[in-house]
Amino acid sequence: MVVRRPAAFPATLSLISALVASGGCSSQFENGTPDPPEGSEPVTLVAAASGLNSPLYLTTPEGDPRLFIVEQGGTIRIVKDGALLPTAFLDISGQVSAGGERGLLGLAFHPQYATTGRFMVHYTDVAGNTQVSGFRVSDNPDLADPTSEVSVLAAQQPFSNHNGGQVLFGPDGHLYIMLGDGGSSGDPGGRGQSLAELLGSILRVDPLDAGGYAVPADNPFVSTPDVQPEIWSYGLRNPWRAAFDPATGDLYIADVGQDRWEEVSVSTVAEGAGRGVNFGWNIMEGPDCFLDSGCDQTAFELPVLSYSHSDGCSITGGFVYRGAAIPALQGHYFYSDFCQGWVRSFRFENGTAVDQFQWPTLAPGGNVTSFGRDAAGEMYVMGTGGVVFKIVPG
Repeated sequence: MVVRRPAAFPATLSLISALVASGGCSSQFENGTPDPPEGSEPVTLVAAASGLNSPLYLTTPEGDPRLFIVEQGGTIRIVKDGALLPTAFLDISGQVSAGGERGLLGLAFHPQYATTGRFMVHYTDVAGNTQVSGFRVSDNPDLADPTSEVSVLAAQQPFSNHNGGQVLFGPDGHLYIMLGDGGSSGDPGGRGQSLAELLGSILRVDPLDAGGYAVPADNPFVSTPDVQPEIWSYGLRNPWRAAFDPATGDLYIADVGQDRWEEVSVSTVAEGAGRGVNFGWNIMEGPDCFLDSGCDQTAFELPVLSYSHSDGCSITGGFVYRGAAIPALQGHYFYSDFCQGWVRSFRFENGTAVDQFQWPTLAPGGNVTSFGRDAAGEMYVMGTGGVVFKIVPG
C-alpha cells in the first residue's frame, strides 16, 4: 500500500542543539578516561571558501565539481573553480526565520539532478514552523528558480529548538527527513517514543513533482494501525547530521543529548539501515536510562559511541570518509562537538567503534557547526567563523 500525505500535513520537526551546554566542559570523559589518542596520519585543513554567513552544510550533486554551501539565514552559495560566486544559487531569506536552532538547515540534490534539476531544502519559516520544499534549477546552472518551490511537508513547531534539519536521498533513492522531538527539555510530550506523530523520527518518503509525497510501500509501519506510515526510525532527540556510508549503505546518526550524553548510532544494511529501529529517546539518553534508572533497554538500539558533557555539549555529526586523497582514513567516521570544537573519528567494526582518534590539525577553531562532502568523497568542516575548510593530506 502506498499512502500519500498532502503537503500541509501537520507534524513537527527538529538544527543543532545550539547549544545548551549542560554543565562544564573539560578535556576528560566523566569516568576519567583520557581523550582518544591523536591520529598519526598527516592531515590538515585548507580554506575552500571564506566570507560566508553562518555556513551549516555543504553538499553537491553527483559528479558535479562545484560546492553548494547552505547559509543559516536562507541562502545557498556556490564555490565554482575555487571561487565563491557573488550571487546566491538560491535566496529564500525572506521566507526563513533564522537564529539559534532555526534557519535554512538542510539541502539534498535529487540522485538524477543532472536531468531533473530537482533539489530539496529544509528550513524554518517566518512563523518558526518547519518546511521541506522542492525547487528546480533555472536555465542558468548556477541559479535556482525561486518560483519553482513546491511544499513537500510542512510541520508546526511547538518550541524554537530541536528542529533537526537534515534531508538526504538514501542509496535506495528515497528521501530521508530528520526530525527532532519538538524542543523544550526532556521531551515532555513523549514524542520520541510516539509513532502516532512524526516528531523524534526519521521519515522516508518519495517527494512528488507537484508537491506532497508518497510513502514507500516497504516502510516498516505502512500497515500498522494508528501509526504514521512515513516513519522509518524513531526514538531521536535532535539528530544533528546523519549520513549513509557510500561504500556500505550503513546509516550513521549523531543525536544531540540533554543532561549527560552525546551519541552516535550506526544501523547497518543487514539490520535494515534504520528500518523500524527505536533509538531510545526519551527513555534512554546515550548508554543510560533517562527517565527511570531501572528501565528495560532491550527494545532499543544503543549508540556505538557516547561521550559525556564533561567533554562537550552538543554533537556535530559528519561522514564516513570515502575519498581518494587520504587512503589511510578510508572507513573512518568523523564527528565533532559544537562547544569544544575538537574533531574525532572512529571506524565501525563488528558492532563497535574501533580506532578512535582525535585530530588537532583538523579543528578549525571555535565552534564546529557541520561537515560536508563533495562529489569526489572528500570532506569539509565548517564553523561559526564563516570559513569552510577542506581536509587534505598534511
